[in-house]
Amino acid sequence: MAKNILICDDAAFMRMMIKDILIKNGYAVAGEAENGLKGVEKYNELKPDLVLMDITMPEMDGIEALRKIKELDPGAKVIMCSAMGQQAMVIEAIQAGARDFIVKPFQADRVLEAVKKVVG
Repeated sequence: MAKNILICDDAAFMRMMIKDILIKNGYAVAGEAENGLKGVEKYNELKPDLVLMDITMPEMDGIEALRKIKELDPGAKVIMCSAMGQQAMVIEAIQAGARDFIVKPFQADRVLEAVKKVVG
């Protein structure tokens, strides 16, 4: 069965790019969220196998959303996405429970490597 993945990014273009990479490689996209608040709601509703979470978003940033998702489901698998130069935030995200992180601009093989490592 294909793994269901929730994509959480405030940029529609980024969501589309990730979705394209995942679908071409046999993953299913459970849903999309444009900010951390929606990401937490969608996680609760869809119970995906994995969340790809942007760090910098309006309403609730990715790290706060990660913490909320981990409160709801301590076993949640989340991979953070960040732009270059956000190392401090990446470290904070890993400490908050993120399984891995991907740096923007995305390289398809790096996205797939991270996803495979976390959900197989």
